[in-house]
Amino acid sequence: MSEDGPRLALATPPLAEARDFLPALDSALSAGDVASLLIRFAADDPRRNEEIARALAPPAQEKGVAVLVEGSATVALRAKADGAQIAGGGDALADAVKKLSPKYIVGAAELALRDDAMRAGELGVDYVLFEEDDLAALIERVAWWAELFNTPCVARAATLDAVAPLVEAGADFVLLDDAVWTDSRGPAAAVAQALAAIQQAEAKR
Repeated sequence: MSEDGPRLALATPPLAEARDFLPALDSALSAGDVASLLIRFAADDPRRNEEIARALAPPAQEKGVAVLVEGSATVALRAKADGAQIAGGGDALADAVKKLSPKYIVGAAELALRDDAMRAGELGVDYVLFEEDDLAALIERVAWWAELFNTPCVARAATLDAVAPLVEAGADFVLLDDAVWTDSRGPAAAVAQALAAIQQAEAKR
């Protein structure tokens, strides 16, 4: 468990530019305590992605939010982000750990098998991210990890209703993406609801 109890993390949609997304980001971050923001990119264009990260990172970091970029330790360093999230448990992840740890955060994602997650943990990552379309399978994976390993676990909630069950299963962080940005009430309302769900679920554990 993280020192502050379970917390909320956000991930952007895959972005081709930053300007149009800034109002939604500001709204989401104004709603309460967000631990981290993962910036996702629409294309494999390091220069453009660095520009996007440079635009989005400062407003989040000013609020105490750790900013991670998806897929590139180099973009993370050049954009002055707080770390990177890398897919899989292979060479790319190992290289990111060498480049970034311990000063910067390294997360591991797209871990299809339990062995992949364990391998990532052995590399010394700061967290593993679990994503499953089947909520029951995701809860099972989170509970397994939380019981056996010390490396923090991030669980992606596809809906706001999934937040509480994932906290109860033992997730250190719950990651929200589309459920926040597509909420008809606006991002702030979605974040506020998620934070309330985390608090209520933590009280049950």
